[in-house]
Amino acid sequence: QVQLVESGGGLVQAGDSLRLSCAASGRTFSSHAMGWFRQAPGKEREFVAGIRWSGGSTYYADSVKGRFTISRDNAKNTVYLQMNSLKPEDTAVYYCAADNTRWRTSLSILEVDYWGQGTQVTVSS
Repeated sequence: QVQLVESGGGLVQAGDSLRLSCAASGRTFSSHAMGWFRQAPGKEREFVAGIRWSGGSTYYADSVKGRFTISRDNAKNTVYLQMNSLKPEDTAVYYCAADNTRWRTSLSILEVDYWGQGTQVTVSS
């Protein structure tokens, strides 16, 4: 069992930066691929970024490539999402996710094993 708790969301202006954190409980954090998803009002939840268990490989949605960076610290059981050059269309609830398939980087909603409760990110224009 893995419990995920996100933090770092908030209200920012377009062009600003924000860093999300996701703290995981349990001793098996390094056994999971980790990722971030987001869900805007009236839209489906979508993949944002994923990182392999080792941190050596990452994958991003085209909409955030070059602006967002996912990283992890297995010693701290934490995964991060650094978001730069934020746009109003990045406004959403951001969810942390854990996948038991540790080598995966492109996470799928259908294959995520654990979800966090979400943190709101609002970008004003």
